[in-house]
Amino acid sequence: MISKEFYIIIKDIIHSDEYRGMKNYRHHVKGNVYDHSIKVACMCYNHHKRFGTKIDLTEFIRGALLHDYYLYDWHDKTSDHRFHGFTHPGRALENAYRKYPDLTLTQRDMILHHMFPLTPVPPRTKAGWLICFYDKVAAVSDYCGKNKWKAQNLCAAKKFSAPGGSIRKFLKRVKC
Repeated sequence: MISKEFYIIIKDIIHSDEYRGMKNYRHHVKGNVYDHSIKVACMCYNHHKRFGTKIDLTEFIRGALLHDYYLYDWHDKTSDHRFHGFTHPGRALENAYRKYPDLTLTQRDMILHHMFPLTPVPPRTKAGWLICFYDKVAAVSDYCGKNKWKAQNLCAAKKFSAPGGSIRKFLKRVKC
């Protein structure tokens, strides 16, 4: 189950209008960018908890959450989406830095290099290598799996406005 700790780390990002808008951008075959990004962040969180990495947890999860923050549907046939696989990490970094100017160097590395080896420059941090790996795992799951995992109710503000009971219901309902 997703812990309260995970929700506290991601809540300000997932409640933003721009981030919720990512539900409208198709990603891979069976999902959207919103679900994919939260899935990757959840995998990173579980990795951190299971293996006890020395990476700062908040920095790691927030970098994972923003790795595909490019804010457009790359399936739209326009000339500026033509080389999406190569260019979207830079666009995601620009958008993330504009919205969250306190991004750390590790988070910037995670966002900018998560498409290695498609993009030629490898990650420079352990967190960068881990996001590379978990992004690929999530992508294969999106393409080949049944994609039972959905983040569809994470941003329902009403469910989190009341203290106590609402967060408990959320934690019981959402699994990763």
